Amino acid sequence: MKRLLSILCLVTGLVAFARVPGSEKKALIDLYESTNGVHWVRNWNLDEPVEAWYGVTVRDNHVVGLKLFHNNLMGSLPESIGALKELETLNLAFNNLTGQLPVQVFDLRELRVLKIEMNRLRGEVPETIAQLTELREFSAFNNFLSGRIPDGIGALTQLEVLNLSSNQFYGRIPERIGELRNLQALGLFENQLYGDLPSSMGNLTALKELVLSNNRLGGAIPETFGQLASLEVLQLQNNDFESFRNLSGIDTRKLLVFDYDEEESDIDFKKLDFSKTRMADTKFEDDVDNE
Repeated sequence: MKRLLSILCLVTGLVAFARVPGSEKKALIDLYESTNGVHWVRNWNLDEPVEAWYGVTVRDNHVVGLKLFHNNLMGSLPESIGALKELETLNLAFNNLTGQLPVQVFDLRELRVLKIEMNRLRGEVPETIAQLTELREFSAFNNFLSGRIPDGIGALTQLEVLNLSSNQFYGRIPERIGELRNLQALGLFENQLYGDLPSSMGNLTALKELVLSNNRLGGAIPETFGQLASLEVLQLQNNDFESFRNLSGIDTRKLLVFDYDEEESDIDFKKLDFSKTRMADTKFEDDVDNE
């Protein structure tokens, strides 16, 4: 009987301490060590169960949330982050992360929220981003990300927020961006994007914020922009557009912010009077609920 009780106690103890797979726990420890965890604002006691660690959410014995917003993470992200296969939320925004953005991040197919803004991450966004079909928000503004915006972005049909502003992306905006029918906010401010805007952008009828300022975009504003009936923020200034004529098709009654190179246009927008500007908010806002 005593032996049976001992075995039961041992099994119970193993279950209590084996709450997440070893590969997931190792990935978290790798992250802690590679980003100077002892100097985080709120660090981890590695002797405690994983579910007790700040910012870690565990469900059904898997890590599903990692929210370390504004927590003084310094250093590079480990490739082992790709072991967090059940991760749904990854919020590492407003830290001091450096080095390459691991491509393994884009293997996390359960991700719904990916927030890495306000860091110093480098590298490209790979075509494998197309695997993240559950993604609702991808915010990466104010980093040093480069390369072209991948065509695979068009596969993210659940996406509601895409903010890649203030990076080093170059080339044309992909035509497939028009497949993001649920997109409500698109920020591509301050990159090195050039060429004509794809006419498919007119399909983004849920879009409320469109910020394309400070690039080298050119040609004429597509006629399809007249379909963007939900727009509240539209910023196009400091580009190389040849014609704003088709902006006259936009219903301006909902617009809170409307910035374009007025001296380049002879269109009369009846001197719209906006009581506020959301340039800073559009570029840098962050939802406290995601902390």
